Amino acid sequence: MQSRLTELTSKNTTSEQQRVLDNILQGPRGNLDGPFLAWVHSPELADHAQKLGAYCRYHTRIPLRLSELAILTTAACWQSQAEWQIHEPIAHQAGINSQVTEAIRLGKEPVFADTEEALVYQITRTLYNTKRIPDSLYQQAVSMLGEVALVDLIGILGYYSLVAMTLNVFEVRRETNQPLPFSES
Repeated sequence: MQSRLTELTSKNTTSEQQRVLDNILQGPRGNLDGPFLAWVHSPELADHAQKLGAYCRYHTRIPLRLSELAILTTAACWQSQAEWQIHEPIAHQAGINSQVTEAIRLGKEPVFADTEEALVYQITRTLYNTKRIPDSLYQQAVSMLGEVALVDLIGILGYYSLVAMTLNVFEVRRETNQPLPFSES
């Protein structure tokens, strides 16, 4: 990963930053992909954010394929290059169809065969576009997912919006030969 922030080395990393880096590397992620190289500049933020991220990624009541769909929809909304590159393969492994991910990447309306996937996409896009969820969509979500899972879904959207903003502002990029998923002007 690369970014526009000052690179942390053994000479300029504080003990608190090193503690957080070690915690992240020893946790379920095992790597510093994504926003962590930026967040570690503020170790307290990094510490709290990585704990929230671990919950949002590994422990919610939202199945992985729906969580990854929400993450990719967030990445497309923010045109977050690294977030998309990290999560697209995970989404495909979790069962999200490549035609769906490509439509989302291109800003087109995907065609879903699965009603839960269609619902998660609709909730995500509606919230990002209108900043609210109408009562009929809310009731449909509670009926299909349950209240606790809906709270988890909104938490996932908030967390991955924070991730996308961090990646975009600090130009955190994967070191890869893959073309960027979103054009940049």
